[in-house]
Amino acid sequence: MLTQAVEALKKTTALVPTATSSISPLPTITDPRPEYQVVHDEGKRTLWVVFVIMLVASIAFTAMSWSLPASKRLYHVVTTLITTIAAISYFGMATGHGVSLHDVKITEQHEHVPDTYKHIYRQVYWARYVDWSLTTPLLLLDLSLLAGLNGASIFIAIFADLVMILTGLFAAFGGEETPQKWGWYAIACIAYLVVVWQLAVNGRAAVLNKGTKVARFFGSIAGFTFLLWTAYPIVWGVADGSRIASVDDEIIAYAVLDVLAKPVFGAWLLFTHQSMPETNVELGGFWSEGLKGEGQIRIGDDDDGA
Repeated sequence: MLTQAVEALKKTTALVPTATSSISPLPTITDPRPEYQVVHDEGKRTLWVVFVIMLVASIAFTAMSWSLPASKRLYHVVTTLITTIAAISYFGMATGHGVSLHDVKITEQHEHVPDTYKHIYRQVYWARYVDWSLTTPLLLLDLSLLAGLNGASIFIAIFADLVMILTGLFAAFGGEETPQKWGWYAIACIAYLVVVWQLAVNGRAAVLNKGTKVARFFGSIAGFTFLLWTAYPIVWGVADGSRIASVDDEIIAYAVLDVLAKPVFGAWLLFTHQSMPETNVELGGFWSEGLKGEGQIRIGDDDDGA
């Protein structure tokens, strides 16, 4: 009878589920750790070097203007302002100002588990966009004066240039998975083509009135400038756009372009201007002589018949 009871107990316990290690635990889904793309020592040193270059160029361009009367200093004043603004901008970036972290959110899709999100925090130096919004119109003014471009074309070129710079800034802070970034970038590229049209077509037609030498020089320096300006959106595309280049590489690339587009451009323009009288733009009146008593407010003079 005891044997029958044991057999019955075995049959009963066999129907009870038991724990097993063969069942896999449910997967745990966590977002990847954020990635930080920031400047390092190489980039910081580059910013300081370019600051010194811009400062020295500003001093040199100022010294070049001392021997000239005020009426013939227009190119010197404009070109010195370009490198001075750039020096201030690079000093700000070198000391850690004019930069913000841009949060880029990337969705990573998976087949059997929920999507995860990766955050990339990349430094964007918005100070360089402030620099460009002030210096590139001055660069265009130098080229426009050299070509003898009319006021309407100068206005359109400078307006398109400002649109190009501002939309480039909007693109740098645009959302990753929205039309913002590359939409703003496309608008900036279209605005750049407007600038090129005004200088390359209208400017080329205007400069022919100044003679062959000036036309040849304008073609060379304008071509040099637009070749450099075409490289800027390419750098943007591999840096802020797609984040292929590191922040240090971005700084170095922009530094080379800025040095060529400002101090080198300025030195080429001013030295050629000194040896080519046909390029001269002479301004009289208020620019060189002031008010000369005209329009001054007089105090204590009685009117006739008072």
